[in-house]
Amino acid sequence: MNGNLRVGNLFGIPFYVNPSWFLVLGLVTWSYGSGLVAQFPELGVTAWGLGLVTALLLFASVLAHELGHSFVAMAQGIEVKSITLFIFGGLASLGEESKTPEGSFKVAIAGPLVSFVLFGLFTAVNLLLDLPNALTAIVALLSYINLALGVFNLIPGLPLDGGNVLKAIVWKITGKPYKGVAFASRVGQFFGWVGVALGILSVLGLSNVGSIWTLLIGWFLLQNAGRSAQSATVQEKLSGLTAGDAVDPDSPIVSASSSLREFANGYIIGNEKNWQKFLVTDENGQLVGEISVDSMKTIPTNDWWDVQVKELMQPIDQVNTVPSDKPLLEVIGLLEEKKLPALVVIRDNGVLVGLLEKASIVQLLQKKAEAEAA
Repeated sequence: MNGNLRVGNLFGIPFYVNPSWFLVLGLVTWSYGSGLVAQFPELGVTAWGLGLVTALLLFASVLAHELGHSFVAMAQGIEVKSITLFIFGGLASLGEESKTPEGSFKVAIAGPLVSFVLFGLFTAVNLLLDLPNALTAIVALLSYINLALGVFNLIPGLPLDGGNVLKAIVWKITGKPYKGVAFASRVGQFFGWVGVALGILSVLGLSNVGSIWTLLIGWFLLQNAGRSAQSATVQEKLSGLTAGDAVDPDSPIVSASSSLREFANGYIIGNEKNWQKFLVTDENGQLVGEISVDSMKTIPTNDWWDVQVKELMQPIDQVNTVPSDKPLLEVIGLLEEKKLPALVVIRDNGVLVGLLEKASIVQLLQKKAEAEAA
C-alpha cells in the first residue's frame, strides 16, 4: 500500500504506518525526552523512556482523531478501507463519500470533536489528580496537543477537516457537492500559500512567525488542495451525466436471431475496435448471453447463413451491470473500486443499452469540452 507497513487491525479497520512516521517518532521522542531531562534532571535515563511514551500517546491521540471519522462513517454504512499514520498526522481512507451534506458534515466534524474531548479529559486529569511533576508536564502537553490538533484541523480548507466541513456547508447551500469541493479547495490553497510564505520568511530570518514545519505543512496543503480542485473540475463536468450517456456507441451487441453471416458482415468485418466478444440480446433487447468471435471458426463459412448466433452463444458466468440512470460519478467510483475494465449498462426494464468503458467516459468528456468550446 504505497510503501506503508501494515501493523494490524483496529475495530476491523486495516491499520498502517508510513515509514516517515518512524522518523517523526524518533524526533518527537528526542525532543520531549530532552525537555524532560532539562526540566527534571533527577529522572536521568527515565526521561527518555517517558519521552517515547509521550510520543506514542501523541500519535494515539491522532489515531483516536481518525477513529472518530471512521466510526461516524461506518455508522452511515461507509466502508473504512484503512487508517494510516504518516509524517503529517493520520488519514482515514473511506470507500465513498457520504450521500448527503449532513452526513459529510458529521464525518468531518467527528475527528476534531474527539480531539476536543481528549483535551477536556487530560485537562481534568491534571486538575483533579495530584500527579508527580513529570507526569503533570506530560499530561499538560497531551492536553495542549489535542487542543492544537482540533483547532488546526478546523482550518476551513481542504484537505483538512475544516475544509470538509466547509465543503458540506457549501454542498448544502448549493445542492451540488462539486461546488463545495471547489470552494473548499480554493480556501485550502490560500492557507497553503500563507503557510509556505510564513515558512520561507521564517527560514530566511525575516519573520518570527512560522518555521520549517510551517513551510512543509503549507506545501502539503497546496499539493492536496490542488488535487481536490482538479477533482472538483472533473466532478463538475460529470455532473448530471449518467451511465447511459457514457455507453460506447459501437458497443459489441448482436441479436440472437442474426445469422453468423449477418454477424460477420455487420459487426466484425471492418470493425475498428476489433471486439473479440459480443453481448447477445433476445427479441426484447434483453441480455441473454455472449458469443466469442473465435467460436465461429468451428462452423464452415459456407454454413454461416444457416447458423444463428444463439446456437454458438454461451451463458455469461458473471456480468457487472449498472442501471442506465446511475450517476456517472458513482459509476467511475465503482470502476475504480472493483478494478473493472467495463460495465454492462441496462435500463430498468432489462433492455441492454451497451458497454461502458473508461475510454468511453474520456470520449464523452472530450466531446462535452469541444461542444463547450464551440
